[in-house]
Amino acid sequence: MRTLDTLGARILIVDDDPQIVAFLEHMLRTAGYTAVQSTTDSRDAATLYQKFRPDLILLDLTMPLVDGFEVMAQLRTIVQDDYLSVLVLTASADRDVRLRALESGAKDFLTKPVDRVEALTRIKNLLEVRLLHIEALHQNHELEAMVAARTAELRTANDELNASRLEVILRMGWLAESRDQDTADHISRVTHSCACLGRAIGLDARHCELLMNASAMHDVGKVGIPDQILRKRGRLEPEEMEIMKTHTRIGANVLRGSSHELMQMAAEIALTHHEKWDGTGYPNALCGEAIPLVGRIVAVADVFDALMSERPYKAAWTTDAAVAELERCSGAHFDAHLVEAFVRVMPDVLAIPGYAAHMS
Repeated sequence: MRTLDTLGARILIVDDDPQIVAFLEHMLRTAGYTAVQSTTDSRDAATLYQKFRPDLILLDLTMPLVDGFEVMAQLRTIVQDDYLSVLVLTASADRDVRLRALESGAKDFLTKPVDRVEALTRIKNLLEVRLLHIEALHQNHELEAMVAARTAELRTANDELNASRLEVILRMGWLAESRDQDTADHISRVTHSCACLGRAIGLDARHCELLMNASAMHDVGKVGIPDQILRKRGRLEPEEMEIMKTHTRIGANVLRGSSHELMQMAAEIALTHHEKWDGTGYPNALCGEAIPLVGRIVAVADVFDALMSERPYKAAWTTDAAVAELERCSGAHFDAHLVEAFVRVMPDVLAIPGYAAHMS
């Protein structure tokens, strides 16, 4: 996969503290970023955005006159259907403040005082997602123009459009997995397992294909989780687990806002694949059929693959042991109907490349 040119991306800094602005400007320019603008007057943020059209905004939440929440509200009226990438700067660890920021459009957080290594990593990750989004838009526009100009080639153009969308989807999925301990094979196994389960419960071919492709991005929100947590060997501490849980909301915020059915399903999956049937899951403690069907399907496939996979802290489970665990959690963690269907099509699941070695 080719490297994206993040260093040429446009970055706007909005913070009322001149020292923080100077620090961030120096950090970015030293790292090789060539297009950086800033302001200490948040009232100028919307005007600067329209003139500069940044790929990423580093935005302080607590500012006089116009705070970060109001800035994001102003920008949403300007951006509309475009992808707005905002990295919030805050000294607050308050959960409600962070949730409000996510709901207002923030894609990730930097805690003050800013750590240089963490800041540059988060900035690079968000820029990669932003550039992938732009690339997808450009591909869509080019291909749609071709369709309009050459009606006779409509089928070919549509095939290319779908291929480009799927490539972006897989790249976004791989972006998250490249930072985790898992491999890209995890994505392939989970997506094909979801399609198997979808067929088993009677979803039509189109919805099974949508489900397979959308589920590739179930963990895309992990791009916003610090490496020391994401790559930790062994169990996470309670406070670390709370940070890890935010990957569901981050992923949903990265993906939501599209008019395309595939991206809408992907956002729904990213948000809900850790919800549990009995209401003890996260992030919204949904229970039963309040959890979207696609989220319930991915929950079964994702956990099954985790059980069947070797990790630094555990050996791979046998098929019998993994199935027994799914059945033990049926009706609590998982939708019992889906577990029954998944077990019924286990031969098809085990035929997916990567599972053959675990057949018992």
